[in-house]
Amino acid sequence: MRKHLLVCFSVLLFLMLSQSVLGQSSDNDRFAKLEQQVVDARASADNGWMLTSSALVLMMTGPGLALFYGGLVRKKNVLATMMQSFALMALISVLWALFGYSLAFGPGNGFIGGLQHILLHEVGLQPQADYSATIPHQTFMIYQLMFAIITPALICGAFAERMKFSAMVVFMVLWSVLVYDPMAHMVWGRGGLLNAALGGRFPTLDFAGGTVVHVTSGVSALVCALYLGRRLGYPHDAMPPHSVVLSFIGACLLWVGWFGFNAGSALGAGSLATSAFISTHFATAAAVVGWAGAEWLRNGKPSTLGAISGAVAGLVAITPASGFVGPRAALAIGLAAGIVCYFMVAKVKARFGYDDSLDAFGVHGAGGTLGAMLTGIFASSAVNPIFKDAQGRVLPSGLLEGNAHQLLNQAVGVGIAWVLAVVGTLIILKLVDMTMGLRVPDEQEIQGLDLSQHGEEGYYWEVST
Repeated sequence: MRKHLLVCFSVLLFLMLSQSVLGQSSDNDRFAKLEQQVVDARASADNGWMLTSSALVLMMTGPGLALFYGGLVRKKNVLATMMQSFALMALISVLWALFGYSLAFGPGNGFIGGLQHILLHEVGLQPQADYSATIPHQTFMIYQLMFAIITPALICGAFAERMKFSAMVVFMVLWSVLVYDPMAHMVWGRGGLLNAALGGRFPTLDFAGGTVVHVTSGVSALVCALYLGRRLGYPHDAMPPHSVVLSFIGACLLWVGWFGFNAGSALGAGSLATSAFISTHFATAAAVVGWAGAEWLRNGKPSTLGAISGAVAGLVAITPASGFVGPRAALAIGLAAGIVCYFMVAKVKARFGYDDSLDAFGVHGAGGTLGAMLTGIFASSAVNPIFKDAQGRVLPSGLLEGNAHQLLNQAVGVGIAWVLAVVGTLIILKLVDMTMGLRVPDEQEIQGLDLSQHGEEGYYWEVST
């Protein structure tokens, strides 16, 4: 009897222990599954925001920049000007898939990436941890493509109404490979000389492209304007915008799209994206006030064209700082950009007489340089703790926090962007000019690029009889 009781007790104890172990195992499985669901939810949210941001940045080129630039030229050149932006949407996309992404973001040296990702080899649906741990590598790739598209398109504003379409195509292909891809790699790529996030030799704070996009395009625009010379009749003949309405719509689209440009550069849907979004908006608003106010004081009235130009100037200047500063610093950066860029367009261009047709240098070159340097002053570790010591302690980011050395890093980044843009653009212009010519003949410039380059007109005026 005692033996039977001992057996029953042993069996009962075994069942209880088994149930406890199985229950603990089941709880562990549930917790693991819940943790995986949280990770998947975060990845889905980040990926959704990044795909939306990619679409917003593409909208900045077409229709945003196409309308903005298209309205600023004379009506005989409206289609040709808009076609430049549209053509680059297709052309740069093909180059990016072939080898552009690899040169910009593939493993290489401090100045240029290699060919590991040629034809998007190894660019799949799993994250690339060096760039973002929560979004697919292909999402990162397509987002960066949108930056590569709009950057050369910005240059078109400097040679508007006088460059051959064929020359523009060849120039932009070479410029993207020889200027944009190296600069993008230096600032954002693995092993890049200026990469602040991945331990570059001169860590330049450039959240969304102050040096990569605006300094390179703006300085290259000035070189193009000087090399090609003035439009026929400039500055004696009046060459007003044919439709400020189109430019107004384009500027509004740029403002909206820029949230994808700057807040999207957080590469996720977290609090850093919120901070960049808010800084972008307040800087843009302050720049409108700065430009319009300066124009009002000088001319006695604020113009619509001045207001929308001020908005673009603010968007440009806050781009490198957007993920490193708070709202108060953003207001200061935007106000400074509006005033400085107005001065560059209204005074400096007139003083030196160069024909930067649509003020690409005055807004993007000057605004990008100003914004990059002000980033070194206002950057805050409370917004983005990008610098840390070996023990993981957060270090100061900008001058106002005690990191005066960051101004030197910013100056190095800006200086490299200027030198690369000037030298690279001059070489490319000379090469294209020697082989196929850059400018349209005088009679074609008088006729207009819509007809001479594309055989069509933007507006057909029917006269009733």
